[in-house]
Amino acid sequence: MIRDAVILGAGAAGLMCAMTAGRRGFSCAVIDHSPVAGRKVRLAGGGKGNVTNRFLSPDWYVCSQAGFPDILLRRCTTDFILDMLATFGIGWEEREYGQIFCTEQAARLVEALTEACRETGSDILLRRTLGDIRHEDGLFTVETSGGSVRAPRLVIATGSPAWPDCGATDAGMRLARQWGHKVIPVRPALVPLLFPESWPLHGLAGVSVPANVSAGGRSFRYPLLFTHKGMSGPGILQASCFWKSGEPLHIDFLPEQPALELMHAPENGKSTVLGLFKKHLPTRLAERLVPETLATRKVAQLAKKDREALALALHDHVVVPTRSEGMGHAEAAAGGVDTRDVNPRTLESRKRPGLYFAGEVLDVTGLLGGYNLHWAWASGKAVGESWKKDA
Repeated sequence: MIRDAVILGAGAAGLMCAMTAGRRGFSCAVIDHSPVAGRKVRLAGGGKGNVTNRFLSPDWYVCSQAGFPDILLRRCTTDFILDMLATFGIGWEEREYGQIFCTEQAARLVEALTEACRETGSDILLRRTLGDIRHEDGLFTVETSGGSVRAPRLVIATGSPAWPDCGATDAGMRLARQWGHKVIPVRPALVPLLFPESWPLHGLAGVSVPANVSAGGRSFRYPLLFTHKGMSGPGILQASCFWKSGEPLHIDFLPEQPALELMHAPENGKSTVLGLFKKHLPTRLAERLVPETLATRKVAQLAKKDREALALALHDHVVVPTRSEGMGHAEAAAGGVDTRDVNPRTLESRKRPGLYFAGEVLDVTGLLGGYNLHWAWASGKAVGESWKKDA
């Protein structure tokens, strides 16, 4: 079988690439080991596919090469994705933090993309395991369990090793190394964090609280969720993208209520210290954060040093996580193919002409809220738009 391009990976990036290229007259073979296309898309956002975000910006991306995603994000806007949904007859809704979801199961979106690919001449080859891949006489030859496919272009859109239950592997990164590309070591991102046994806030599993979490020079104001061994929730998932082993997290449990102001307010003077902060924090959390020696004292009786120490405990709780919960619980992975050897406009390899990368296989990670999936759309679109008929 000879096609204009072979695309490895039938996820969001691979399908977008095939559809875009197909509409421009290029035939593609999309190869995936999974029994279904778009497996991660089908499960994202609780099955409704958090497909993009209203507040799309380069600030929501992690990449070792600053500014690399910027061009492609400008060329693939939020409105472009909404127009795509409208073309497929799929409704959408905007939720908190600008997150945009399908109003029906995301499987419907995958089916529409797959059908659009087939209508424009693409072959969607599922349940295919990869064998040898070589480049000779200007053609890539991809051996699969169902036969070989040849093409002058090869697109690696295989994703990252995050979420292995969906069939995720590091195959694309291993292939990149085969063609001489450096791979930035991958680590779990958008993942819960585990804390040491000595952490004084253990035992609050199930407690959720709005907070501000800081890690690696970035801060996020989102809810936190205490787990049996640490923390999860949107705030921790965001911070995990910037946290590195051995570094501390700083947590502000009262980001909108300055504790000193609360304690200085005359109307709170007769309240006990614990009683005051139970009004602003979940009871179980307040009981842990307020020292027993201060809990039953009247706020008006607190010495200045006690007020300042308590304010610090509430606004700058410091903990060094022991580790994350790992790739098995990660929604994404930071790291991947080094973007310094990739053209930022076309995503073509600078080392091997005709070789392209799209999606999470690259060292570009979107944060929680639809940004990672949007990068898949944007990068797949860019590759599919970059080819010329005389190439």
